[in-house]
Order: sequence, then C-alpha cells, then structure tokens
Amino acid sequence: MMDTDQKSLTARRVRISLFFFFYGFIFASWASRIPNIQQQLGLSETTLGAVLLAMPVGSFITLPFSGYLTSTIGSRKVVMGASTLYCFIFLGIGFSQFVWQLTICLFLFGSAGNMMNIAINTQALELEKLYSKTIISSFHGMWSIAGLGAASLGTYLIGKDFPVPSHFLLIAGIALFSFILCSPYLLRETLKKQENRPFFTKPDRAFWGLGIIAFCSMICQGAMFDWSGIYFKKVVVAEPAFIGIGYTAFMISMTAIRFITDWLTESIGFKKIIIWCGVFTTAGLLTTVFFPYLLPATLGLLLVGMGVSPGVPLVFSAASKSKILPPPVAIAAVSSIGMIGLLIGPPIIGFIAGFTSLKTSFLILSFFGAAIIVTALSLKKQE
Repeated sequence: MMDTDQKSLTARRVRISLFFFFYGFIFASWASRIPNIQQQLGLSETTLGAVLLAMPVGSFITLPFSGYLTSTIGSRKVVMGASTLYCFIFLGIGFSQFVWQLTICLFLFGSAGNMMNIAINTQALELEKLYSKTIISSFHGMWSIAGLGAASLGTYLIGKDFPVPSHFLLIAGIALFSFILCSPYLLRETLKKQENRPFFTKPDRAFWGLGIIAFCSMICQGAMFDWSGIYFKKVVVAEPAFIGIGYTAFMISMTAIRFITDWLTESIGFKKIIIWCGVFTTAGLLTTVFFPYLLPATLGLLLVGMGVSPGVPLVFSAASKSKILPPPVAIAAVSSIGMIGLLIGPPIIGFIAGFTSLKTSFLILSFFGAAIIVTALSLKKQE
C-alpha cells in the first residue's frame, strides 16, 4: 500500500529524481566520450555511424517487452534490475577493445536504457497520481541537468587525457551506489491481473495523436542533438569557439522549461502547452533558417529547446491516464511511435542535406513543428 503522507511523498520524489539524474548522467557520459572511443578503436565515420545505430535499434526492439514486463512484475522490480544492468553495460562500453564488443554493448545499453525509461517513468507517473497534479516534467528536468553536468565533466576529463575506462568506472560506481540507496523509496504498485494480454500491443487509435506529438518532438530533438553543431559550422559559419553555442542554448532552454512545465500545465492546460510547443519549435527553426547568423540562429535554437522540451513528458503523462491499457504498456505504445522519429530524424536530415542543403533540411523540420500544432488542436475532439 502506498504512503500518501506529504513527508513520505517528498522523500520518494527526491529519490526517484535521483534515478532520473544518474540515468541521464550515465547516458551523457557515454556520449561525451564518443570521439575518444572512435579514436581508440580506429573507427571511420561510416563505421562509427553503423555501430552507433546498435543502441537505438536495441531500444526500439525491446519497447514492447519493456511495457509488458513492467505491467506484469511491476515498475519497481524493473527499475532495480535495469538500473543495475545499465551500470555494468556502461562499464562494458568503456572497456570494449573491439568493434564487435562495442556493438553488442551498445545494443544492450539501448535495451537496458529503454527498460529503465519505461519503468522509471511509470514510477514518476504513479507518484504524480498521489500528488494529484502534474509533476512529470520536473523528473525529465533532472535528466537534462544531468546531461549538461556529464557533458561538462566529460569535456574537462578529455582535456586532462583521463582514460575512458577510469571515467566510466567512476561514474558507474557512484550511480550504482546511489541506485542501491534510493531503491527502498520506489513505489510498490498494486498489479492488476491482465488475462490473455498479448506480448505486443498495437497502439490504440486514441494514442496516435499523442504518438504523433511525441514523434514530431523527438525528430526535432534528435536533429538538434546531431546536427546543430554542424549547422553552426557550415551554415552560420561561426568561429570555432562558438560552434557549440547553438546546442548549448538549446539544452539550457530545454532543461529550464522542464522545471516550469508542470506549473504551466496546471495553469493553462495540456493542449495549450502542446500548441505553444509547436509554435516555439516552428518559429525557432524558421528563425534559424532565414536568419543564419550567430545571434538570431542561437535565439532560434533557444526557441526550439523551449518547444520540444515539454512534449514527451506531457505525452507520457496523458497516455498513463488511459483506461484501456496499464500505464507501462500505454507509455510503451506512445514511445514506440516517438522512437521512430528519434531513429529516422538524424539520417533524414543528412539525406536531405546531401541532395539539397542543410538549410533545406532545417526548413523541412519546421513542418514537424507545425504538425504538433495541428495535432494538438485535433485532440480537442477526443475530450
């Protein structure tokens, strides 16, 4: 039975936030050392791209299994198991000496990360029910803060020629210790018997609108992660010291907005927030395309960060309220649609840029921002 005492709820919220934090810190620590790992294994750009694909593939393949497992044995057990696996697989990445080892580790890293993602979001949404107000975005804000911190630490350690295995061993040790300490505070759900529930659940029609919002948000988000630096280098023609400023502006705004999204949602409602997500995303991308200069382009990516930030956590929250599917299965159903956007976004940008230009790619991305607006407006018919 769940504790509803305010002090207990606060304690649980802090500990669940730490799970989000170290989950994000591990992921961003890996991302910060990709250039070093590429150099150590002597990977070409093409080979690295193929190897990196193992992680999203692992994540996507395990989506149905993650939702089914979490709804069957409970998110608490899945979080405890997946967080432990995540730490050890992360270590495996750091100690990989051959391409095949790295590929296998990244596939497993994506799989464990996806299980962690579904289960820890289920925990956050169960706690949200006890609070009787929206709190999901603050957890995602912790993930984003961790990303900024890990990227900064990674940059510092690279400058000090700190070995990748030692870096990963340090982070994994701290994270695993934190996960163990925080595990007793995870919520124990009351599991309902699901008779003859299929292993794979096709997203219900009611979820497609939410899935499209997640898809559009994640395709823009993935593109910013992989292409904003290149855009500033080749289109904005920024000086070397400022090539990363657009990405930094994007990450800062995305992180900051997540900490006020819950309050905004309570104040003006889910649909208006999502509509504004589309407006900011579209306006930011169009500003970056039509004013490809340092200050306006930086402002553009700041707006894009504001736009894509609330989408995924709010969509997860809306899906978890389904009366058709258990929260973990509902989250997995919506996430599976959104994940396609994250998978195909960066390659599509590269493909279009190769045949036209990077500016054209970013212009096409702005249509996904507009699609968020249209989809959000259509959700009115569902209420």
